[in-house]
Amino acid sequence: MLSKLINFLRACWRPSSDRFVHTGPDSAGRQDGLLWYKDSGLHLVGEFSMAVVQANNLLEDQSQIESGSLSLLDSGPYGTFVGVYDGHGGPETSRYINDHLFQHLKRFAAEQNSMSVDVIRKAFQATEEGFLSLVVKQWPTKPQMAAVGSCCLVGVICDGTLYVANLGDSRAVLGRLVKATGEVLALQLSAEHNASFESVRQELHSTHPDDPQIVVLKHNVWRVKGLIQITRSIGDLYLKNAEYNKEPLYAKFRLREPFKRSLLSADPSISVHELEPHDQFLIFASDGLWEHLSNQEAVDIVQNSSHSGSARRLVKAALQEAAKKREMRYSDLKKIDRGVRRHFHDDISVIVVFLDSNLVSRATSLRGPSVSLRGGGVNLPARSLAPTPT
Repeated sequence: MLSKLINFLRACWRPSSDRFVHTGPDSAGRQDGLLWYKDSGLHLVGEFSMAVVQANNLLEDQSQIESGSLSLLDSGPYGTFVGVYDGHGGPETSRYINDHLFQHLKRFAAEQNSMSVDVIRKAFQATEEGFLSLVVKQWPTKPQMAAVGSCCLVGVICDGTLYVANLGDSRAVLGRLVKATGEVLALQLSAEHNASFESVRQELHSTHPDDPQIVVLKHNVWRVKGLIQITRSIGDLYLKNAEYNKEPLYAKFRLREPFKRSLLSADPSISVHELEPHDQFLIFASDGLWEHLSNQEAVDIVQNSSHSGSARRLVKAALQEAAKKREMRYSDLKKIDRGVRRHFHDDISVIVVFLDSNLVSRATSLRGPSVSLRGGGVNLPARSLAPTPT
């Protein structure tokens, strides 16, 4: 059995001459095979590190960090915005979020001349409405767009306050120093919306009391209507409006019985945290990382090394665990090309944001540095990216 697996993997390896290597200036990050990384950069209140490893044939994860003005006005507010968008069914939704969510946030922050939970919630709502209107327009020619969606994790640091907003099962974790012991403990800041949690299943049953089959155990995995694990997302129109859960949508996405109310929500869970001097760093990552590392394991990796390259080390640790689970070498896993690589791990996006307590305390008077950076991946020609029937 092992020899057959090795032969299969060999057939999927790329010759070394076809592998991607470092290209472009370091300011935009570096590409090494399926790994993109930006080891170190500066944001308004500290340093940051980013890394993305691609597993799908088309990268479905998108990510970004924006630091400086969080408004369309010169008067601010100023701060740092972090986004991790884990797409499913294709990359269209996560790409759309990457292009529009931060711009919506800046517009609403300008209207209110401040950052708030309301600003963030309105930005999520505007992004959802914008993408769904696009799907509706394309329904006659690209009906499979109705089955594309994305998780959406956002962190906003502004005036010493951290806002964490989430749809789906990406995760934000804080590394907090315990002065009495010198330990840095992991504190999860984001609420996850995945049907694998009993509390989430109970929430679904309470919001859909007339549908005993709202969540179904299929192949030992809890899924909404037997189709999808996450319960909140941007996109996924086919589970939000019954008018788009019919032909010509592929049969595997269509439900036997029409539904009266949306099965998924786009209302984010938002938490607010006043940053403290012993708050050391934040880890924002798609679930591809958390499938292989616990919160504390991730925090330990960041804490026990230099700031530079933190995100890349987290990705490497996750890939080493993925290889170990398949009883293969990490070096062999790295040789497997995108597409086939998805059988071993998911796309993984990681942003580590370090917090300089001196800068956090002076955040209201800071105006720089200004940063705008997006996580990279293997560049492919633009084409229709809607899901295929296979």
